[in-house]
Amino acid sequence: MNLEDWRSQIRRGTLEYCILLILHCGPCYGYGILQRLGQSAVTTATESTVYPLLRRLQKDGYLSASWQDSAEGLPPRKYYALTPAGEEYLQAMNADWDSLLKMVALLKEEE
Repeated sequence: MNLEDWRSQIRRGTLEYCILLILHCGPCYGYGILQRLGQSAVTTATESTVYPLLRRLQKDGYLSASWQDSAEGLPPRKYYALTPAGEEYLQAMNADWDSLLKMVALLKEEE
């Protein structure tokens, strides 16, 4: 495996978590989520990756969605928000993420 493959694996493994973290701050529409993810090369994602993930999270009951009018006559946007089940799921992911970071830090200290 080369470095780019490794980065791709990290991206795929953390994208769902990052989306939930974004929505924990408040409802957001798909393009807004893409922009937030694009602020770092590690989390940059395409529409063809993010929108199916949003649909799956909604189908799984972790997200709700509603259409809201846009400013300046633009088409309505579909806003996503965490459901109570999504909040619980995120809390569980937070605990796992914190444990992972601690373990990685310990291993790095042993170098």
